[in-house]
Amino acid sequence: MADIKKSMDWIIDILRNDQSPDGSWDYPFDTGISTDAYMIILLRTLELHDEELIQGLCRRILNQQEKNGAWKLFYDEGDGNVSATLEAYYALLYSGYYAKEDKRLRAAKKFVLAHGGLREVSTFTKIILAITGQYQWPDVTPMPVELILLPADFPVNFYSFSVFGRANIAPIMILAAKEFSLKTKKSPDLSDLYLNRFEEDSWIRSNEWRSFLSFLENGIKSLVGLPDELHRLAIDRAKKYMLGRIEPDGTLYSYYSCTFLMIFALLSLGYKKTDTLITNAVAGIKSMKCEINGLPHMQYTTADVWNTSLIGYALQSAGVSPEDPIAANANRYLLSRQQHKFGDWVIHNPNSLPGGWGFSNIDTRLPDVDDTTASLRSISRIVPPENDSWERGISWTISMQNDDGGWPAFEKNADSKLVEYLPLEKAKFLLMDPSCADLTGRTLEFFGNYTNLPQNHPSIKKGIRWLRRDQKNDGSWYGRWGICYIYGTWAAITGLSAAGVSRSDTAVQKGLDWLRRIQNKDGGWGESCHSDTQNKYIPLGSSTIVHTAWALDSLIIASNHPTAEIQRGINYLVHSVGKEDWTMDYPKGQGMGGAFYIHYHSYRYIFPLLTLAHYHKKFNI
Repeated sequence: MADIKKSMDWIIDILRNDQSPDGSWDYPFDTGISTDAYMIILLRTLELHDEELIQGLCRRILNQQEKNGAWKLFYDEGDGNVSATLEAYYALLYSGYYAKEDKRLRAAKKFVLAHGGLREVSTFTKIILAITGQYQWPDVTPMPVELILLPADFPVNFYSFSVFGRANIAPIMILAAKEFSLKTKKSPDLSDLYLNRFEEDSWIRSNEWRSFLSFLENGIKSLVGLPDELHRLAIDRAKKYMLGRIEPDGTLYSYYSCTFLMIFALLSLGYKKTDTLITNAVAGIKSMKCEINGLPHMQYTTADVWNTSLIGYALQSAGVSPEDPIAANANRYLLSRQQHKFGDWVIHNPNSLPGGWGFSNIDTRLPDVDDTTASLRSISRIVPPENDSWERGISWTISMQNDDGGWPAFEKNADSKLVEYLPLEKAKFLLMDPSCADLTGRTLEFFGNYTNLPQNHPSIKKGIRWLRRDQKNDGSWYGRWGICYIYGTWAAITGLSAAGVSRSDTAVQKGLDWLRRIQNKDGGWGESCHSDTQNKYIPLGSSTIVHTAWALDSLIIASNHPTAEIQRGINYLVHSVGKEDWTMDYPKGQGMGGAFYIHYHSYRYIFPLLTLAHYHKKFNI
């Protein structure tokens, strides 16, 4: 009991100290070094001489280089990641502070060449290279801009994609249509990274992709109008799509990648480097800079709403009064961030009013189901059921349920399997927003524990049925936005339990048995990022406090007394919350399996606190 209370108090004190004056928490949204590399490339291309920032980003990049010269996306990735290594190498060269003769860059070059050279980097990296003059645009456009003109009844159209996919695709289509390329006097020469310079530049690598492009082209040919007119109309529509979704800080949807691409797309359309749209966009992404271990990191976006909603909920679950300034200020901040604008979500969900919450401090038009239920959990102790904010949030969340019964993140029914054939690796992560166990489970958990919705409500019944269908043969569930099967199984079990499904239910028992089987000898749990590319649970080989908290929370929910597995897990948790090793920095979130992983600096506090609070409350220990 003393150790549990001591651990909880230690976390609460840290959170109290780290809260921002506006009531939020701005813990870093850490996605590795790619955005740092892109920032150097962007500043040099625009000839903006922010040398202090460039030098700081270079130091951060070099600080994460492996002994073999490579960069990794996660600790146990293997030898390294060729795309990340190429991006780091390119940025360091472009900075002008490091030459090819530098031993660290020689090692990076050796790694890239040993892993296939430029031809083997990701499609997104090739796009970065193409727009900065280091790679040839393909003869066949990977995604014709006329796609944006296809009608809604065509099997694949612009709005078949997820909103986060569209935000990146719109500028890419413009850039590809223009075959835009911009070099400067400081541009390095990467031609020595081709294994065979005379070999055809490879963009489209499969017959399936080529067949799908032919399918799109046939649809485009059916459009009424002269080809040149359609081409101009399509470019104009893509431009309007971007400009119509710029946030007050100048970014496109508050995301780094699509803002970066938008800047280059605007340049390709004739905008000057000094145009207000471009300078505001640069200022916007600069404003998302944070500091990690004394070095700058360009965040992909900020995570203030997500951090604050989860922390506010965890603190109040741990016994902090809603009147305590730490909770009251957090909830005041969250209420100020509820959205009132119609975003792209209305395209597939036209019968709902706004009422959701977004992810970042900047976001005004891109709500998501996860942030909405998390924010509602936190404010649930201070708003009455008839409160307008509460009712609008509940209504919007219910309206976002997919036709299959599950919940997506951003957009309803944006799950066409056809988009997987588009010429982008990991297209299912970028272009689809399907129902997933983590979103569905947490939504059910919210409805079951924090609202007056009856257990026989049609949305709850449909959600339960979807989770039953989605369970894997081994008893686990896959979590789309976290790592991975432990995450999804935690969300599913806690959601089913809150929705009234008995702990003796076969699906629940299978999930619990799976969690018990994968517990480590030290009492903890840990899962590798490899799980999401191998489509099965891959053990990390070490325990992490976040994976342990998720697994334990599931077992606690379904137990009448602290079992041996729970006791071992709690023992691991209370003796590990303050440790500092590589497992604390290991990604627990992902945006694109195999390419984009997230280390949430807040998670080490949120989920252990929540699990210890649930353990203490349930067992009075």
